[in-house]
Amino acid sequence: MSSDEAHASAAPLSTKGFRLSRPSIVGHDTPVPPFPIYLSGVVQRGFGRGGRDLGCHTANLPDEALEPLASATHPGIYFGYARVRRDRGTGEKAETEEIANLTDADLDAFPMAMSLGFNPYYKNKKMTAEVHIIHEYPSDFYHHYMDVVVLGYIRPELDYTSRDLEALIQDIDTDKRVTLASLDRPAYRVFAQRLRERE
Repeated sequence: MSSDEAHASAAPLSTKGFRLSRPSIVGHDTPVPPFPIYLSGVVQRGFGRGGRDLGCHTANLPDEALEPLASATHPGIYFGYARVRRDRGTGEKAETEEIANLTDADLDAFPMAMSLGFNPYYKNKKMTAEVHIIHEYPSDFYHHYMDVVVLGYIRPELDYTSRDLEALIQDIDTDKRVTLASLDRPAYRVFAQRLRERE
């Protein structure tokens, strides 16, 4: 068994007791090491399952963008800010994708919840970083650059039975609420501006 497969099979099972005991705010009053962690990369096309099955669209970062995070943390759900940029990657795949219809307002920094891991519900064998930006975009933005700052940890990656999709959706909704509440502190809000200023 590879190390990726071992991590993928180690996620604890989601339980009702866990969901009922979740805190509404996580993290210290200011980010503590290893946070903040900055990531940047071209948004990759994934399986499309987040939007289709869960009502939670995600933007996937490429493997090479994950090194700063994967080397300092472990699989789980994290929070912070993300910002989509107008500039795009190059190459054949980028040329076949429609250019996103993004306004200047869509290029701001917004709260995000990110799943780092193997998504046990879908039995992924490879670690991925799936970023859900809490903002309604007018279109997809594949192959646009995205900057992310990870500021804290929300919870472990959980496994769900095949009949427990509703529990997964409930946990994702809670992750979003926890993200917004946890970022609503002065020491965290400043990172939205720092992300806006990054080139």
